Amino acid sequence: MANPQQPHGPLRSFGRIKSRPIKARQAALFDSLLPSIAVPETAFDPLSLKPDATAVWVEIGFGGGEHLAGQAANNPDVLILGAEPFQNGVASALRHLEEAGASNARIHPGDGREVLSHLPDASVDRLFVLFPDPWQKARHNKRRLVNPEFLSQAHRVLKPGGKFRFATDWADYADWTLERVLASGLFAWPADKADDWRVPPADHLTTRYEEKKLGDIPPVWLDFVSI
Repeated sequence: MANPQQPHGPLRSFGRIKSRPIKARQAALFDSLLPSIAVPETAFDPLSLKPDATAVWVEIGFGGGEHLAGQAANNPDVLILGAEPFQNGVASALRHLEEAGASNARIHPGDGREVLSHLPDASVDRLFVLFPDPWQKARHNKRRLVNPEFLSQAHRVLKPGGKFRFATDWADYADWTLERVLASGLFAWPADKADDWRVPPADHLTTRYEEKKLGDIPPVWLDFVSI
């Protein structure tokens, strides 16, 4: 197993870690379910968590967990690793996973970059970053997840030909991401017509956040391929 690359300096997740009180049922899952499906906090081989997995997917910032749990239920042969620092989102995801009866997902209640830093080279088949915080004010743009360091780490863990899906409903963030991904030289963007980014991919699962339509454009899906 290749040695994972550790990030330089401590990671900082911006935004709220918790808002409203967590419901009793969901709070109980932090004790009853989370310990058994927690992502290791040190370097690990993902297949050690599910030796029979046919693929490994990672979702960074899974929000309320609807997409994570739905994909896990629809793809029981795949190991799905999810990360979310927002405690209410983790609580929601635990409930969704329990209700779906999905046993092939693992959760990190923290920054997704920590998960990437612990994974071996070329160990991931798909990476999802769906509707991350846009930090739309210019002075906050530097807080955006998509930056050269993140793209380098994402490319390291993805297998050659592995897929990276980014979705947003903010025009500036879509442009920002496309510009930086293509400038990195690490990914190809095979889209050749507008429907390739305007029409939801066939395997996409709509989330509660997406339905709120908080952005300034209809959702955009950018599917990149690791070179």
